[in-house]
Amino acid sequence: MKVISYKGVTLIELVAVLFIVSLVVAIIFPSFEIFGENKLKSEALEIGSILKYLNESASSSKETFSIVFDFNEQTLIWNEKEGQRKKKFEDISGVETQSNGLVNRGELILFFPPTGIQQNIIVHLNRDDKKLMVALNHLNGKIKIYD
Repeated sequence: MKVISYKGVTLIELVAVLFIVSLVVAIIFPSFEIFGENKLKSEALEIGSILKYLNESASSSKETFSIVFDFNEQTLIWNEKEGQRKKKFEDISGVETQSNGLVNRGELILFFPPTGIQQNIIVHLNRDDKKLMVALNHLNGKIKIYD
């Protein structure tokens, strides 16, 4: 008696594998879009906390601190009590102040004197089609994030 063995997959096995793969893709793919939005919001929150920290630290320690927005390198460089810090932010598209208007090329240096910042600062962030603005109010030192 001869035993015939077939090597390969049946149509039902192929359909089952395709169903499982499509189900996994449907579950995972939307979470990648949310990841981009969350990254933009976390950058906005971090920039807001840096601005507020510099403003409050300058007032409490009676020292002048500075922050440099480097649009070519997409970095923030700021001086604080512990020294100089540097961080890369990929989504900063511009910074708006009352004295400089909207700056989105080169470098912008802002100083936080002991009396506190003397003008409002608005940092513009863009990722794909999502835009956020981080605003520091110079009168009360509060940060607000706008869509």
